[in-house]
Amino acid sequence: MPNMSPKKVPMPEQDPNVRKKNFLEVALGYTEEMAKEEAQRCLQCKHRPCVEGCPVNVQIPDFIKLVAEGRFEEAYEKITETNRLPAICGRVCPQETQCEKLCVRGKKGEPVGIGRLERFTADWYIANAKPKEVKAEKLNKKVAVIGSGPAGITCAGDLAKMGYDVTIFEAFHTPGGVLMYGIPEFRLPKELVQKEIDLVKNLGVEIKTNMVIGKVFTLDELFNEGYEAIFIASGAGLPSFLGIEGENLNGVYSANEFLTRINLMKAYKFPYSDTPVKVGKTVAVVGGGNVAMDAARSAKRLGAKNVYIIYRRSEEEMPARLEEIHHAKEEGIIFKLLTNPVRIIGTEDGWVKGMECVEMELGEPDASGRRKPVPKPNSEHVIDVDTVIIAIGQTPNPLITSTTPGLDTKKWGGIIADEETLETSKPGVFAGGDAVTGAATVILAMGAGKKAAKAIDQYIKSKN
Repeated sequence: MPNMSPKKVPMPEQDPNVRKKNFLEVALGYTEEMAKEEAQRCLQCKHRPCVEGCPVNVQIPDFIKLVAEGRFEEAYEKITETNRLPAICGRVCPQETQCEKLCVRGKKGEPVGIGRLERFTADWYIANAKPKEVKAEKLNKKVAVIGSGPAGITCAGDLAKMGYDVTIFEAFHTPGGVLMYGIPEFRLPKELVQKEIDLVKNLGVEIKTNMVIGKVFTLDELFNEGYEAIFIASGAGLPSFLGIEGENLNGVYSANEFLTRINLMKAYKFPYSDTPVKVGKTVAVVGGGNVAMDAARSAKRLGAKNVYIIYRRSEEEMPARLEEIHHAKEEGIIFKLLTNPVRIIGTEDGWVKGMECVEMELGEPDASGRRKPVPKPNSEHVIDVDTVIIAIGQTPNPLITSTTPGLDTKKWGGIIADEETLETSKPGVFAGGDAVTGAATVILAMGAGKKAAKAIDQYIKSKN
């Protein structure tokens, strides 16, 4: 019997007043009964619009039907035919703009909770099932993958399954890329990311850490080491700044540094961890994406009394996931919308003490189709803050491109790669994920990793 309730089965969560003081996961996940009940909301449409909305083409109605029947292990196997990281995607994918956006149930109510069901299935499998041994016939061909974030891990896993000897070169001391350093524990537990990395290692993938490609090896040196193809999945780790007065004061962070100190170096456990992070009483986070929400909610958990999100457009234009905005509001984050910083004000000894802002109004749409914010005359005002976190986006680090002759890039630093094959201007070099697009989503990076694995396999076979 289909469940015709117009609303999703609610997801149990930590109480906002409790969770804003800890780094434990906010959403607690479905029980088996809740998952079956939610899965029965799926109409099993013939034309499957949800699958088209998924960048890695998960066969969504098939896995949901298996969940409804209580066949959770088979549901997991169905998802992982095309998605290597379901426990992660179930938590951090923007489902409302992808699969769930196209769900037929969403026309007269809430769409099926596809993300919640994916998360449940992966968590159930990790807790209850034994991973199956996958032994591929070895081809004795070496491939190098640069970066162990979602694009790199996906590509490496797919290539290993095809029989390639894959080595991942990771710049940090811990693999996982943005999944480890960018997304906070309360949204994506690191233990889970580690389990997904271990599954890729079980396929025979070797991960070498502290390997800054462009410094330790150039791409040409990797080819000389016998690698037949290279996939650049080095992400977008270079923070963007506003270019306003006062950005070099003490107490101004890029969101990248702030979150890396907290997530990767466990600053929230100081003094038990070696890395402190200074969070004052009043924090302003500039930006409106998921990274801004993550930084603001982390600052709150580290003891800041007031945390502001400063965003120059209205809430409708915010790129953050609806759930992140909703959770931030529940936790007491203050939203200052249609507000733009023009300078950061410092004390005589060089610490932040305030931020001068102007009010904005929305004018005509710009190239992105969003209405362009324009300053309101005589609306300058100062907000007293002692910490400022800039979360307005990242671009790729130029280290690889600046040490690789013959590798073409866009003006802003993204590597130019063919849309279908992900081949770059340098033979044997492929690139995908944020290193090509600039900062985007985990699932889009995974889609690029899948494409790259397929293209590298074809490239090596045609060459030999």
